[in-house]
Amino acid sequence: MLQKGEKAPDFTLPSTPEKSITLADLRGKNVILAFYPADWSPVCSDQMSLYNEMLKYFERYNAVLLGVSVDGAWCHQAFAKARQLHFDLLADFEPKGAVSRLYDVYAEGVSQRALFVIDAEGIIRWSYLSPIGQNPGADGILDALEKIK
Repeated sequence: MLQKGEKAPDFTLPSTPEKSITLADLRGKNVILAFYPADWSPVCSDQMSLYNEMLKYFERYNAVLLGVSVDGAWCHQAFAKARQLHFDLLADFEPKGAVSRLYDVYAEGVSQRALFVIDAEGIIRWSYLSPIGQNPGADGILDALEKIK
């Protein structure tokens, strides 16, 4: 898993069937990358719903939240609509897990439950690998954003 102080690898992934997001395009903002195993799973659903509720707090730190899993863009679109999520979910679908592998958080066919806070210059300022069945919450993210401030 990539660690604090390392440059965050750039990538481009689809957020919908028609739109893609490139990490480098977000320079000037802090970025929260929330890798997770799968849409619709109970822990992932709770985790993404929690982060949706925390968006206003993340935005206070000039931070953009991006969820990343190996699910496809159509699956993400349905999941985001059902859960009323207001942030982008990125499809690390084809080639499967390519970005998860860049961040060294791919195992057994899925993205692990991993968090990265990347500063406005593209440097990882905090990373955390959570047990797959445990929601890591938002405290670590907020602490990392506070330290960047």
